[in-house]
Amino acid sequence: MGIVVVLIYLAVIVLMVASLWIVFTKAGEPGWASIIPIYNAIVLLKIVGKPAWWFILFLLPVVNLIITIIVYLKLAEAFGKGAGFMVGLLLLPMVFMPILAFGDAQ
Repeated sequence: MGIVVVLIYLAVIVLMVASLWIVFTKAGEPGWASIIPIYNAIVLLKIVGKPAWWFILFLLPVVNLIITIIVYLKLAEAFGKGAGFMVGLLLLPMVFMPILAFGDAQ
């Protein structure tokens, strides 16, 4: 039973890495940047049109929740999606990030 849980966990991780890689590529950034900690957040901020110093805001409790909402909203808008899609990215990222990556969003 434990091995099945581990395999499912690893499959979700691979799916999320692949999804973020494709989202970065669609946005004109190098896909490998999605797997480098800290740098991927800076590149994501660049994709959504926010300054790199906003990364510091991700480190502040409570403020990081607000910044995450703003970044996900701008990410959804950058790919032609609305606020409803942003809510999906917040609540079910393992479903909505692959939709953004593998769907027709440009």
